[in-house]
Amino acid sequence: MAEAALLGLCPRCGERSLFDGWLAFAGKCKACGLDLSRFNVGDGPAALVTLAVGAITVGLAIWLQLSVEPPWWVHVLLWVPLTLALVIGGLRTTKAFLLISEYRNDAREAGSKGI
Repeated sequence: MAEAALLGLCPRCGERSLFDGWLAFAGKCKACGLDLSRFNVGDGPAALVTLAVGAITVGLAIWLQLSVEPPWWVHVLLWVPLTLALVIGGLRTTKAFLLISEYRNDAREAGSKGI
């Protein structure tokens, strides 16, 4: 399941068709036609990734400042691209993981009869 989440693989057929763009899910799988719009991963991945990436980058920035005391522009050159890469990569992975988990566990909204 980790490989599927990292690569954005369809939970039904295994094709690389989970995403349509950087972070948006495709409406349906291009290979098998699985309706991906029925899954709702919510805002959980965004909160988790934001907190984790924030803690990591702030901790590293403080360590660097106390150890080496670089000029401010070194912080900008290091932390802005690293933060963006970690957030986008982390969101893709966590969103895919939750969607695949919903598919494999046949999860539905509370009170629904099924699809």
